[in-house]
Amino acid sequence: MPGGRERELRRRIGSIQSTKKITRAMELIAATRVVKAMQRANAARPYARLITSVIEDLAAGGAEVDHPLLRQAPEVRNVGFIVITGDRGLAGAYNTSVIRTAERQLMGHVSEGKGYSLCCVGRKSASYFRFRNYRIDSAASGFSDNPSYDDARRIAETVSESFLSEAVDQVELIYTEFVSMGTQRVVVRRFLPLVDTEMIAREGSGAGREGSFEFEPSPEAVLEALLPRYTEARLYGALLDAAASEHASRQRAMKAATDNAEELITKLSRAMNQARQDAITTEIMEIVGGAEALGGDSGDAGDVDVALASMLAGEDVSMLSAAGASPA
Repeated sequence: MPGGRERELRRRIGSIQSTKKITRAMELIAATRVVKAMQRANAARPYARLITSVIEDLAAGGAEVDHPLLRQAPEVRNVGFIVITGDRGLAGAYNTSVIRTAERQLMGHVSEGKGYSLCCVGRKSASYFRFRNYRIDSAASGFSDNPSYDDARRIAETVSESFLSEAVDQVELIYTEFVSMGTQRVVVRRFLPLVDTEMIAREGSGAGREGSFEFEPSPEAVLEALLPRYTEARLYGALLDAAASEHASRQRAMKAATDNAEELITKLSRAMNQARQDAITTEIMEIVGGAEALGGDSGDAGDVDVALASMLAGEDVSMLSAAGASPA
């Protein structure tokens, strides 16, 4: 029935308008948080650069140390994965992209006969791998949108213990790197073992320079103390990048949802107006049919004409009222 169709469309429009308010609010919140996340990520980079620079100076000065974090296994039998996702959804393909990349990497190593160990950071990755019966050795959540250095330290210590105990021979870090507001990409980085000091010296800005610093108690002791901090700094930078990427992805997703809601409201409003017009036409046809059924009774037909004119006049008034005008 046309009248029932109109009521159904009116309810749908109201529901979509409520959803639009929510997505608009979430878009504004994500826009505010992504700016703060970018500022935190930029503020953490000088620390990472300085600690890397110190290691470069130590390596340039000839410091060498046989640290367990530098252990290169003769044969990689077990691979660990640190998968960084978010705790919440509604962020477009942010979580799905990381999870798919991690699963592809994991299955690639398993097909080569290697074992695996999963460290899931964020509820989304943990729930995905747990639902599909993957073995999860450690998990952390509750801080994906606002990570702290203590969170990075706890995760780094857990993963380092597995590496030092030779439970895993290699650790890969999988997260979303924040490039700009419009570009974030999923990357796979080797987390452990760390590259040796000679490679750091070659890749760093101080390559080819001679050591011009004196370290106490010794360069080797300083280097041995810095390597765990270097690991924590790398993980903390990845967590901050992932947080900024999550907020940027959520902002884009909520903006797209808001735009789609506006477009859908426009289409449904047109359909509702069409249904309303169909209902009016049906009522007019029923009145005209009733008038013709009266036959030659001119008096009754006149009454019907008066009723029809009154109804049309009332319809005009209601339409003017809906438009915010008053009848002349």
